[in-house]
Amino acid sequence: MKSLDWIQLSFYFGALLAFTPLLGGWMARIYAGEKHFLQPPLGWLENLLYRYAGCNPRQEMDWWHFCKALLWFNGIGFAIVFVLQMLQSKLPFNPQSMPNLSWTLALNTAVSFVTNTDWQNYSGEATMSYLTQMLGLTVQNFLSAATGMGVLVAMARGLSRKSGHTVGNFWADTVRSILYILLPLSLVLSVVLVAQGVVQTFTPYAVAISPEGHAQQIPLGPAASQIAIAQLGTNGGGFFGVNSAHPFANPTPLTNFLEMLSILLLPSALVNTYGRLVGSTRQGWAILAAMYLLFIAGLALALWAEYQPNPLMPGLANMEGKETRIGITDSVLWATATTDASNGSVNCMHDSLSPLAGMVAMGNMMLGEVVFGGVGSGLYGMLMYVLLAVFMAGLMVGRSPEYLGKRVEKAEVICAMAATLAPFAVLLILAATAVTTSAGLSGLNNAGPHGLSEILYAYASMSNNNGSAFAGLNGNTPFYNLTGAFAMMVGRFAVIIPALAIAGSMAPKRIAPSSSGTFPTDGLLFVLMLAGVVIIISGLTHFPALTLGPIIEHLLMQQGRMF
Repeated sequence: MKSLDWIQLSFYFGALLAFTPLLGGWMARIYAGEKHFLQPPLGWLENLLYRYAGCNPRQEMDWWHFCKALLWFNGIGFAIVFVLQMLQSKLPFNPQSMPNLSWTLALNTAVSFVTNTDWQNYSGEATMSYLTQMLGLTVQNFLSAATGMGVLVAMARGLSRKSGHTVGNFWADTVRSILYILLPLSLVLSVVLVAQGVVQTFTPYAVAISPEGHAQQIPLGPAASQIAIAQLGTNGGGFFGVNSAHPFANPTPLTNFLEMLSILLLPSALVNTYGRLVGSTRQGWAILAAMYLLFIAGLALALWAEYQPNPLMPGLANMEGKETRIGITDSVLWATATTDASNGSVNCMHDSLSPLAGMVAMGNMMLGEVVFGGVGSGLYGMLMYVLLAVFMAGLMVGRSPEYLGKRVEKAEVICAMAATLAPFAVLLILAATAVTTSAGLSGLNNAGPHGLSEILYAYASMSNNNGSAFAGLNGNTPFYNLTGAFAMMVGRFAVIIPALAIAGSMAPKRIAPSSSGTFPTDGLLFVLMLAGVVIIISGLTHFPALTLGPIIEHLLMQQGRMF
């Protein structure tokens, strides 16, 4: 690595840490119902939405009614996206006359965008009309992100309240997340992206004639608006099939930096928001420190692996699958950030990463998408590990486990374990099914351990709602469309429901004053313990599969074998 690479990394982390408390404090005021600078210009619109929806934002819900509202809301969104894809050939804003999708692909895509996964078994510019991209996919990028943010805020209320059984109002949290946070930030980012050359147009695709006289179609469309919320909402995916490796989606160094910063911007800031909502910013900083510890460790290993020459090509770093204008460092940083943040967008091809760098990207997802994770979803997933870490600490010292002064009991531990292990179980069961059936093996592009890695990566991505892919697996088959849709549903709602149940269970509990026997959850010891619990639980679950895939591939690569 050169000095410029170190400067880029320092500037990236510096900007991320600088924005974290600023955005975190602003979002805390929004969710607490306090005054903020966007309330005067937009408050009337918020009240108008409540009035026409017949919703009283001050009427709070218990966890079960909050959960039912969430499920109904997402169910309606799924139906709309599914119907749009099945009828897009007859709908307007389809200048390229895109045909309707098969029902299995439409099902997979609708589930994908409702669950904030944005897994794409298609190439956007060759499959989706402008209307489907805007009204279906882009709208769901806002709604699915707001859903995750609402669940996080509900859990923060449940953990910090001194009495009562309510955890907030789902409709109010959703409206405020979109109106005051996601829409303004997306508008600013999309304008900057357009100014830098990202396309935003409704005109049909252009046709260019090569010097040899061959016609080449140049895809266009309203890309900037979708890319902005896809990055900020950790939805990922892309308007174009190759995502931000496409020059129309990521044309300049500035767009590359801003899109990469946007991936972690809100997930990082929401940890600070959480600390403020529970009344202790030190709690937020402790969780954020554990996230950064895991993030930097993975990034360091991936960078080392990509800069190591392949024995078959001595003296050369791995540039396969990367844009020369972006380079290795920014490609690896993006790959690590996007898999840490449940984002899924790419600016290089993960299938071309070295085995250990590919393992880092895969491992980030296998941790449960809790190293930053999706907006809201990453932190409430990490809170499951927090409760498990507190429970283990209580066992070690022979004291009833407590978190934020509230006792962590059997019900909360069972919910935390269910939310943690459900995506892991789906991943391994479906991957095992894929490698033992002709339907699963037919989509492979590579043999040997790399082929196994392609399948593991796909189900790790879908079951943990990431959306990125190794790109060497043909996922547009009935087998992968249907099993992938099931994995994405489990990865989303089998975590949300236990998280809300924990919020409802903890809300009425009394807060006990801390004593000399209280295990502090805002210090360095807890940071290390939390990171260790994440690694141990995930490692015990996934290490055998990783051994058969990227680890064996790395060892064989050292002997000059490639797949």
